[in-house]
Amino acid sequence: MKIGFFGVNTGIYSDPECSARIACAAEDAGYESVFSCEHVVLVDPRQAPSPLPPHSRQLDQAVTLAFMAAHTQRLRLGTGIVILPQRNPVVLAKALASLDVLSAGRLLVGVGVGYVQGEFDAIGVPFEERGPRTSEHIEAMRALWTQEKPSFQGRFSAFSGIQSLPRPVQDPHPPILVGGLSKPALRRAVAQGNGWFGFNTDLEATASAMRGLDAAAREVERPASLGSLEISVTPPPGDIDLDLLRAYEDLGVARIVVMRSARDMVGEPEIGGEKLADAIDFLRRTADALQLG
Repeated sequence: MKIGFFGVNTGIYSDPECSARIACAAEDAGYESVFSCEHVVLVDPRQAPSPLPPHSRQLDQAVTLAFMAAHTQRLRLGTGIVILPQRNPVVLAKALASLDVLSAGRLLVGVGVGYVQGEFDAIGVPFEERGPRTSEHIEAMRALWTQEKPSFQGRFSAFSGIQSLPRPVQDPHPPILVGGLSKPALRRAVAQGNGWFGFNTDLEATASAMRGLDAAAREVERPASLGSLEISVTPPPGDIDLDLLRAYEDLGVARIVVMRSARDMVGEPEIGGEKLADAIDFLRRTADALQLG
């Protein structure tokens, strides 16, 4: 089982020193990966279903993970997730390829559709188009990353007669983990993803998602080039032990991305403060409980 840590670009980690320290602590403790999260903007005043108050700090994912790459050597760096329909796929493909190059091939690309309409309104992307845009953007980025002469013709983007170099280090490209629990998201994971990523997903929800993925596999074709679907899950925040880890593993989960507390996402960074010290203690305590390193 691979073990990651979630939320490294937000709240109490959204400061250069705190960001570097949490990444190094995760690597030293034996974690396989760290994952960032994304809300490009937050609705002010907060309205459901927006998950965070508007004063919450959240660094750009690619910038944060590149910074962490410079402070670590083997730690994998995951986006958990990029709200893909809010992005220009040509620009994003360049940023992510650059991150894969600068990290020597350590990037994991988690993508999802998003769910807060106010964020889409601010960016100027129609909320009702988020599903089709996500599916199309995955293929547009894959074309830029893999084709000798990149060419793509879609509803939302089209290009030919261009190059976007350098390409990612990983061959054929960084793994794409498709997030979401809806039926369309599960079908998208089967049809287009190297993996599926479930957030805040307990054992019951994970088991339901696995049944949904099995059903999706009977409905949509999975290209042989994608290989087997790797399952990653962030359980509800808090401690996790070997028994719970094995229960997830029995369901077919290959990576657990632990999260200490949702409060970390809304807190302020404190250099040398108790919150960061507690988070590093959580990393080490969890690593010991799960027999990492």
